[in-house]
Amino acid sequence: MKFAFVFPGQGSQSVGMMNGYNNLPIVQQTFIEASDTLKQDFWSMANNGPAENLNLTVNTQPLMLTAGIAVYRAWINLGGTKPSILAGHSLGEYTALVAAEALDFADALKLVHFRAQAMQQAVPEGVGGMAAILGLEDEVIKTICREITQQNDGKSLEPANFNSPGQIVIAGHKDAVLEGIEKCKAKSAKRAIMLPMSIPSHCSLMKSAANDMQLRLEQVKLQAPKIPILHNADVKTHTDIASIKEILVRQLINPVQWVDTVNALAATGISHLVECGPGKVLIGLNKRIEQSLQHLSLTDTETIQQAVNNLKAI
Repeated sequence: MKFAFVFPGQGSQSVGMMNGYNNLPIVQQTFIEASDTLKQDFWSMANNGPAENLNLTVNTQPLMLTAGIAVYRAWINLGGTKPSILAGHSLGEYTALVAAEALDFADALKLVHFRAQAMQQAVPEGVGGMAAILGLEDEVIKTICREITQQNDGKSLEPANFNSPGQIVIAGHKDAVLEGIEKCKAKSAKRAIMLPMSIPSHCSLMKSAANDMQLRLEQVKLQAPKIPILHNADVKTHTDIASIKEILVRQLINPVQWVDTVNALAATGISHLVECGPGKVLIGLNKRIEQSLQHLSLTDTETIQQAVNNLKAI
């Protein structure tokens, strides 16, 4: 029996998100390890907030990495077997690399902290933005983005996340994003709303951040993953170290192909798709993409133990 783990990224964080795992020492030990590495109290931040600190990109990225690895370690500690294949939504790919023993946890923490800083610095506050578009075909949104970019000299708008059928995130210059919202509404989008993010991720405005990451990755030690990882920029697995580093750079400026990633995971013959980390953002997307799979989420100690037992029984 084959199953896959997927790791959430930014957007799954919330105050109190680790409350369900309070009785697992391995979870708290993982947070201590992260706090010692980056000299921040991530356990207090996760459980007590405030939300403003939790949502700062430089805090969110190492926090979500830590949460994902803590839950993965809890899974193994409670008797869970290793998945057949892994994937991560954007930032979640770094969690997958640690779980696959391709990247040391401490190195990953420093790397995603650097990544967050590079992304924050790439576009000044208030210049960029992102918006969620619900209920429009992919091609309609692509056309709107292309037209706005062509008509606005020096300003760009691009699809950034293909999250599920009928749910796409667009990113670019704030003025272009606002124009995109209006054009999508005119095309009868069910919803078109700005997201509370000043960083326009997964688009060409992240070019300088991608360049910074390329230089930083040259200094990072990676190994071939012991569990295959399906990367969501090109929906392929990579074993060559140079290729892995290249796809991590491309990830910053390419859209997250989550629909294609989940479909490709299903095509590997897995029976269960498990979201490993706090929250239920990915399980909601995954169910809309591929109904033929069994979908699980590890949101607390009880659901981890249930999933361990369920997957052992099959």
